[in-house]
Amino acid sequence: MEGLVLFNALVTRLLFFLHSLVGVWRVAEVKKEPRYWLLALLNLLLFLETALTLKFKRGRGYKWFSPAIFVYLINIVPSLWILELHHENQYCSSQSEEMSQNTSSKEDFNQTLTSSEQTHGGDNLIESAKVFVNNLSTVCEKDWTLGLHQTFLLMLIIGRWLLPVGGTITRDQLSELLLMFVGTAADILEFTSETLAEENVRNNPVLVYAILCIWTWSMLQFPLDLAVQHVMCPLSVTARGFPSLFLCQYSADLWNIGISVFIQDGPFLVVRVILMTYFNVINQMLVFFAVKNFLVVMLHLYRLVVLALGVRASLRRQPEVPKGERSRRVELAESGVPPGGWESGAKEGVALPLRAPRPSDDSDPTP
Repeated sequence: MEGLVLFNALVTRLLFFLHSLVGVWRVAEVKKEPRYWLLALLNLLLFLETALTLKFKRGRGYKWFSPAIFVYLINIVPSLWILELHHENQYCSSQSEEMSQNTSSKEDFNQTLTSSEQTHGGDNLIESAKVFVNNLSTVCEKDWTLGLHQTFLLMLIIGRWLLPVGGTITRDQLSELLLMFVGTAADILEFTSETLAEENVRNNPVLVYAILCIWTWSMLQFPLDLAVQHVMCPLSVTARGFPSLFLCQYSADLWNIGISVFIQDGPFLVVRVILMTYFNVINQMLVFFAVKNFLVVMLHLYRLVVLALGVRASLRRQPEVPKGERSRRVELAESGVPPGGWESGAKEGVALPLRAPRPSDDSDPTP
């Protein structure tokens, strides 16, 4: 079992490393500057995280946070930023000639492969690798960037699935978290591909920076596991009143609502409304997803109100307890005394007057 845990931990981080390396290669290929290969040095953080995890956690994850996914975000997000900010990213017509030459190069490669298959075994593999890389280089930059976005989100889901679980998270909670990630990834991909595809958006660098900042902010939910971490509330929380009981009983639901309102659907709604009202960017898909974000935010707020009213109703059904008695019950609950012992404890604290025994009439007189 320990061997399988170590294998999954190493394979997942290897996939993260290879994908981030592909992103760095694409940036260096687009910019035509070798200095962008320095972005690969960010993978040193992944190597450091791997060494620390293997040493202190034996490959297993942490309770509420995944450092491997967080470091992977640090490695790949700068490359995607540079590709999106590249001024030729939205144009693909200039590369049509290169794409037409791609088919001829494939035919030449196939002919070379069949002619030298028997004589040049090792050289043939090298040449095939070079031709394959050259063919990849002729793909449209827009398609390359979109492909990196898609594989990036898929790597987050697959990597979180393969990473060994740690802390108190169970396989059932992990499956619930992965299903949430699938829906979240689809919304994030639609947000970036739909908004950045508009020509009015591309011609405004400030707006592009704002959209990429919102996109980066939305990615911070993937290293966290709090949306499925259900906490057992102790008895002392019930005696403390509404805020403590509400935060403890519905911590996972509150975190899920907070993610939707402040990290994903809320910021996405603001950006789409600004695009439609201020920049006059209106299309069918933009309006549809703006309405969808608005409905999601309103439904989450409605659920928040319903949960709060439910907790208040449960507190009102409890008998009224004086403030002094409530604080004493909190102390008894924290000390481990069950609720049944609270009344007995109160009775034991009552002082009863003591009476001296009267001598009986039949007793012998003292000499």
